[in-house]
Amino acid sequence: MSLNFFLRVSVACLAAVIVNTVVAWYFIIAIIPIFILYLYIMRFFVATSRELQRLESISRSPVFAHFSESLGGLTTIRAFNVQETFAKNILAKIEKNNVAYLYLQTSNRWLGTRLDFIGSLIVLIAGVVSLGSAYAGELAPSLVGLSITYALSISNSLNWVIRQAADVEMQMNAIERTSHYTSIDSEPYEGNKEPSESWPDKGLITLDNVHARYAKGLDPVLHGVTVTLEPTQKIGICGRTGSGKSSLTLCLFRVIDMFKGKISIDGEDISKLSLTTLRKHLSIIPQDPVLFNGSIRFNLDPFVEQDDDDLWRSLEISQLKEVVSELEFGLDSPVTEGGENFSVGQRQLFCLARAFLRKSKILIMDEATASIDIETDDIVQSIVRTAFKDRTVITIAHRVSTILDSDKIITLDNGRMVEFDDPESLLEQEDSIFASLDNRSNSYQIGK
Repeated sequence: MSLNFFLRVSVACLAAVIVNTVVAWYFIIAIIPIFILYLYIMRFFVATSRELQRLESISRSPVFAHFSESLGGLTTIRAFNVQETFAKNILAKIEKNNVAYLYLQTSNRWLGTRLDFIGSLIVLIAGVVSLGSAYAGELAPSLVGLSITYALSISNSLNWVIRQAADVEMQMNAIERTSHYTSIDSEPYEGNKEPSESWPDKGLITLDNVHARYAKGLDPVLHGVTVTLEPTQKIGICGRTGSGKSSLTLCLFRVIDMFKGKISIDGEDISKLSLTTLRKHLSIIPQDPVLFNGSIRFNLDPFVEQDDDDLWRSLEISQLKEVVSELEFGLDSPVTEGGENFSVGQRQLFCLARAFLRKSKILIMDEATASIDIETDDIVQSIVRTAFKDRTVITIAHRVSTILDSDKIITLDNGRMVEFDDPESLLEQEDSIFASLDNRSNSYQIGK
């Protein structure tokens, strides 16, 4: 819109200059210095306002981000009684944005006063030139009126030319920001190898001297992890906060930068596969269960690959069949945004049912039971032991008791694998990190 208006007022301004030049040709001589002054003001104003607009845009983004995050975590904010802190934070961000906005508007007022003054000079020059020509008998009175009318038009048009030129350039900030985002390196989705249709058919995972970091230039979060996870094994991963538990599973999905080493699944190097193929054949249940706005059917089978019998079977396994059957529309019952019409435990069980439907040979549970009660935790563990008995399951533990029945335990410390053995052997070792973690948490559950 600004570009269109800029072109329109530019043409109108040029037409007005031509008319005044035809009426009195020496008008062009008087107007040249005015044009030079206009150009100087335009260059000075555009350079300044462009940077002010950029500052205003940059300072505005944190305001919306803070507001959005506060709405999402409103319950937590109120639970910790930090409403005043968050209110002060957003007010500080708004004030910072208002400073840039105030200077931007002040620069517009600065431009307006100078353009109005120079526009008045143009009208004065046109009036003096045309009246002088009429007094000398060279110009008809009607042409004097025409000249002054178009001089007024030039004044108004030139004002808008500069304003719109500045507005167009300032709005190019949006193009600049978009161009910046398009230049950011994205994940390499393409691969140079395509596995067989049945891959992975076993669930064998091999990590060979894996080093990983979250981005180039950052310190590694994993150092030389080497381990082989046999098919159908149930693997528990534990360690202190920041030890690299989640980072290890993110490597399987190639979410973070694995700059050294190799990970193979059923003999296939995952770095050579396309991301779409790799992630399609792995299942993960995160700590925060994810449900989408739609129906239960859509959340279980978004690509419509399963029939109703399979959907009900998965709900029966996840012990949700009775819950869904009691709903008015069954599988077509609505799910609100984020699954807010179901409890956290039920949302986690829906995710478990979805993972079962995918029939992936590898299931990763990233502290999936950390946000649910002990009873639901027991249900999830029971389902994993029965419904996923023929699949490789990797469990990151929040409660050590969750992984006590695993086949093998991986203990991480500062990004290094320091222990890999069955839970019974590790618990018998006095200097075992796993044993110390178990003693600090729920050691009384060992005998259960």
